[in-house]
Amino acid sequence: MKEDKVNANSNLKEDEHLSKRDKKEQISKVLALKDEEIANLKKELEKYKNQYYEAYADMQNLRKSIEKDHREAIKYRLEGFVNELLTVLDAFHVALSNEAPSEETKNYLVGFRYIYSNLISVLNNEGINEITPKVGDKFDSNVMHAIETIETDNPDDDRVEKVLAKGYKLHDHLVRPAMVSVSKYVDKSNQETNQDNKEE
Repeated sequence: MKEDKVNANSNLKEDEHLSKRDKKEQISKVLALKDEEIANLKKELEKYKNQYYEAYADMQNLRKSIEKDHREAIKYRLEGFVNELLTVLDAFHVALSNEAPSEETKNYLVGFRYIYSNLISVLNNEGINEITPKVGDKFDSNVMHAIETIETDNPDDDRVEKVLAKGYKLHDHLVRPAMVSVSKYVDKSNQETNQDNKEE
């Protein structure tokens, strides 16, 4: 009987001991799961952080792009207006480039010159500038458009022979190139030789 009690007590202690071991195992398992969960949450947090930084960078780029477009729109807002004004400016250019036939007309031209210079001054303040090539200038296809070519015996060709209409720029945008006549070198001695050969 006494022996049975001793066996029961040792079994009880063993069960208590096993349950402590089981508890430790369970706690270890729970901790392992929690560690795994924390690692997964860290990965997820890193993913969302990256997405946030990407979205932030995209927003900054979009903001800069919109600001640039806004600045460009303000800078070049007058381009359509200048296009509408070209015929008026051309009329002034033609009127002021002709000689006045009488004293009365000369007096009118003084007034026109005053109005024209004030108009050009206002346009300059808004970033609109005239392109005014002079006769003898080298032809520049970036700011000039050749309406016609005039034959010349001067080998130094591609020179402006006549300015038909001024050009205009709005800041760095070309609104309209200057319309010009350009010299083209023609070797007259070759033509005469060819003509003599044909006659023979």
